[in-house]
Amino acid sequence: MSQESLIEFPCDFPIKVMGTRSDDFAQTVVGIVLRHAPDFAAETVEMRVSSSGNYLSVTCTVRAVSQAQLDALYMELSGHPAVKVVL
Repeated sequence: MSQESLIEFPCDFPIKVMGTRSDDFAQTVVGIVLRHAPDFAAETVEMRVSSSGNYLSVTCTVRAVSQAQLDALYMELSGHPAVKVVL
């Protein structure tokens, strides 16, 4: 039985990445996103600092073309030591 995606591709797909606040966290996330979505516009990144100031969330909306692309992106992001959560 094949598992079909509930997402219709291509589509704009927001990915929220949360991690410890550091000077290069957003650049690290954008670098990973660009490897999987080369047409991603880095200037569209949305960032929000946690109320405690210890964490940063980075939201990147990519033009997703396949489930495999999203799976690979999620795997690389969640495997990075600076990343705590990927939604």
